[in-house]
Amino acid sequence: MVDLLHAFSSLRSGNSPRSPGVTPRFISFVIGGANWCLGGVLESAHEIWQKALGELQTQVSRANFTTWLGSSHGVSFQNGTFIVGTPSAFVAEWLTRRLHSLVRKTLTNVVGVDTDVQFVVHDIAKTSPRPQLQSARADGGVSAPLRTDNLSLRYTFDSFIVGACNRLAYATALEIAENPLSAFNPLYIYGGTGQGKTHLLQAIGHSARQADREVLYTTAERFTDDFVLAVKQKQVEEFHARFVPLSLLLFDDIQFLATKKQTQQCFYHIFDELLQRGCRIAVAGDQHPREVQLLGEKLRSRLESGMVACIQPPDLAARQAFLEARAAECEIVIPADALQILANEVRGNIRQLEGAIVYLSAQARLTGGDINAQTVNKLLTGITSNGNGKSIIYAIADAFDVPVEDILGKKRDRKTVLARHAAMYLLRKERGYSFAQIGRELGDRNHATVLHGCNRLAAELPENPKLERQLSRISDQLSQSQSV
Repeated sequence: MVDLLHAFSSLRSGNSPRSPGVTPRFISFVIGGANWCLGGVLESAHEIWQKALGELQTQVSRANFTTWLGSSHGVSFQNGTFIVGTPSAFVAEWLTRRLHSLVRKTLTNVVGVDTDVQFVVHDIAKTSPRPQLQSARADGGVSAPLRTDNLSLRYTFDSFIVGACNRLAYATALEIAENPLSAFNPLYIYGGTGQGKTHLLQAIGHSARQADREVLYTTAERFTDDFVLAVKQKQVEEFHARFVPLSLLLFDDIQFLATKKQTQQCFYHIFDELLQRGCRIAVAGDQHPREVQLLGEKLRSRLESGMVACIQPPDLAARQAFLEARAAECEIVIPADALQILANEVRGNIRQLEGAIVYLSAQARLTGGDINAQTVNKLLTGITSNGNGKSIIYAIADAFDVPVEDILGKKRDRKTVLARHAAMYLLRKERGYSFAQIGRELGDRNHATVLHGCNRLAAELPENPKLERQLSRISDQLSQSQSV
């Protein structure tokens, strides 16, 4: 302490050399937990941050300053690192990613020495920051905050099109979002690609965040990457600790964990611990838990212990509603007859419908012309001529033990009709064929016959889990054969 006071006196009198640009007033030391600045002036973290904010206000837009910096406050300044408190992990993460360099430079100018900055979640009414694991780090290590900024602003409950195909999934998702004590825990939503699973998960996140609940949305792939990094850095315990504060976990694409035993085991322990503490959990996958191959029995049992809701491909009414809503968002006018054609022919999934609207919107803006039935038919020519349907017909014949010639012929026994309808259904789902194309593939059957067959099969799936599993296996086989 004596040496420090001697240095202090020398610096004040100007008898001690100092580095260029270093102002004695702001050289900071920590004595007994207080922030002292040489030059005889006591500078609290609050005072330093207020000065920094004064400079930052002239360097960023008013909107960004108000949104991201307006609610921040100085917490402490020790060992060359200035701690800034923020109201949420979301704000801490945004500031770390977007303004870290600027804030660091500004603080260095204010303090007079090279100063690092760290953003943490901190209640201004308290005297100490939350644990290190809740803070944002510029290096992107596993101590980064729980990341909730990857929620798409478009994925809300208001923008979700509800129909018979997804009503149960929607209702249960809304329940878990609005009721922290919901009995639907865990909630497991499953369905094919592009049917709205991610939309519902993120809608839950938006709703829960508005209620100030601690939320994390992540995918199985992202979870795996973070876990592998934690193992490499020998910070597995810290990785587990990141999930402790959660009141809601949203976990997407769980099927990605199927072949990753170590990551799956880690997720199970986190999952089980959160359930025991009463944390709400919503999970999405492409299949029913019992159908996800190589998923551990304990985890599968946990997933099935709550609410399991299926999202089916959109029916005609849902497709029409979706197309109308997206057309309105894109500010384009689609005549009723053109929209009807589009809804009838594009049946695969919501993403295909989304792509159709994007195409039509681009056409309208680039050409300046109106959208009509001819425009839609031109689009359909492109998206329905995407491969030979014979592979599906042969796969169905093999799986259902029905000769190909019977499927293409006129036999009407139940076994043959079921196989024929399954072929129609998969040609729509996997290839996106129009009803006319399917009719040509299946022995020149007319549009109405194909439509009836597809509808019959779609109606039977919810009541026939065995048939659903059978078609799912065929779809997986077709996908694997296409990727070879």
